[in-house]
Amino acid sequence: MGLFTNIINRFKGSDIDWDDLEETLITGDLGISLTTEIVDSLRERGGKLNAESVVEACREEIISIIGSEKREIPPPGEPGKPRVILIGGVNGVGKTTSVAKLAAYLKSHGHSVVLAAADTFRAAAIEQLQIWADRIDVPIVTTQYQGDPSAVCYDAHQKAIATGAEYLICDTAGRLHTRHNLMEELKKIRRTIAKQDESAPHDRWIVVDATTGSNAVSQVREFQSTLDLNGVIVTKLDGSGKGGNVVAIQHDLGVPTRFIGTGETQTDFELFDPEAFVESIL
Repeated sequence: MGLFTNIINRFKGSDIDWDDLEETLITGDLGISLTTEIVDSLRERGGKLNAESVVEACREEIISIIGSEKREIPPPGEPGKPRVILIGGVNGVGKTTSVAKLAAYLKSHGHSVVLAAADTFRAAAIEQLQIWADRIDVPIVTTQYQGDPSAVCYDAHQKAIATGAEYLICDTAGRLHTRHNLMEELKKIRRTIAKQDESAPHDRWIVVDATTGSNAVSQVREFQSTLDLNGVIVTKLDGSGKGGNVVAIQHDLGVPTRFIGTGETQTDFELFDPEAFVESIL
């Protein structure tokens, strides 16, 4: 049950209780800052409010934050200068699967892709991405378990340059944002990739789980300081009624959602469409 449905059910036929409304919005993962803005805006309108007018005001506020235009595929790189997408995130959010689905999505739209299996901390991650690469028929560069992730990305970048691939997607190890040494490793990967193209990595995205609520905002905040993020992939937006953190992340940190995962299969992955998100998820 989504946020808007919760508002309708809670306040239909009754006056708006501001404390209850604040609690409902915060529970919907919009965060304290955005919740305060919405409630203050509603108070300023004056007059008698009902559940439907509150929902409409929330809808307008959310669209003003996340925009109304559907996201587009990042422009492909030129031959010999692939667009590099570096993917980070904490453990358990579906990062490696999202990397594979992104590769499949790009390929299905006629683009050439190389994968870098730079999550060398978890042996199963290398195998997992290799299986995906075989399934969707895209080249992949790997190394042994506990190998140097920067070297994998460097070699994969070389391969993408040599083969004229349009995109290179680098999967990195899931890491707690509180682990300083692992966050420093991400900086090293960035520096290594930039040796062959000063503008790379062009995209630095984090994968977050829609069901983790405000914790997703904390994750983005910490990774932002390391990666200078310019995109988010949100997983598990599959009818859980969650997703307010998508709005909170852009409102609080200015990082837009690029893609969403809505299920387990390869095709359950799509460009983020703000209006569809507001109507179907919230």
